[in-house]
Amino acid sequence: MRPWTVPNAISFLRLLGIPLFLWLVLVQEADVAAFVVLVVAGVTDWLDGYAARALNQRSRLGELLDPLADRLYIAATLIGLAVRDFIPWWLVVLIAARDVLLLFTVPMLRRLHRAALPVTYVGKSATFALFWGFPLFLLSGLPDSAGPILGAAAWAFALWGTYMYWWAGLRYFHIARTLLNNAHPTR
Repeated sequence: MRPWTVPNAISFLRLLGIPLFLWLVLVQEADVAAFVVLVVAGVTDWLDGYAARALNQRSRLGELLDPLADRLYIAATLIGLAVRDFIPWWLVVLIAARDVLLLFTVPMLRRLHRAALPVTYVGKSATFALFWGFPLFLLSGLPDSAGPILGAAAWAFALWGTYMYWWAGLRYFHIARTLLNNAHPTR
C-alpha cells in the first residue's frame, strides 16, 4: 500500500500543529488559540483512524505516525502547560515516566521484528482523556465561574487520562514480554 494515504496526510498535518501550539502557548500566550489547536489535534486524531477504516487505507506508516503524533502532542502540551504553570511538574514526570517504561519494549519488539504494538482501546481512551483535559487547562484562567469549573474538568480528565495512560503502558509492556517469551521459550 502506498504510504501517502488520506489518514497519513491527516496525521502529518496534525504533526505540523505542534510547533504552532508551542508558539501560541509559550510566545504569544494566546491561550484560546492554543486551545483551538489542541481541540483540532484531538479531532484529527480520531479522524485519521476513522478515515483509515472507512477508506480501507491502513498502512505501516500510519501505525507508526499516529502514536508518534500522539506522543509528541502530549510531550509538547505537558511542557507548554508546565512552563506556564497550568500544571505541576510532577504530572509531567508521571506521564513521561510511562513513556520511559515503554522504551524498554523497543529491544523486545526488535527481537520480534516489530516496530510497535497495535494500539489498544485503553490506550486510545487515555489519549482521548488527555487530549480533552490538557486543552481545558488553557481555559481555566477564564473570568467568572467558568475558569474554575473548566479547571476542575481539566483535572478530572487529566488524572483519569494519566491513570489509563499508565494502565495501557503496563499492558503494552506485558504484551511485549509475553510475545517475546512465546517466541523464545526457555527450555
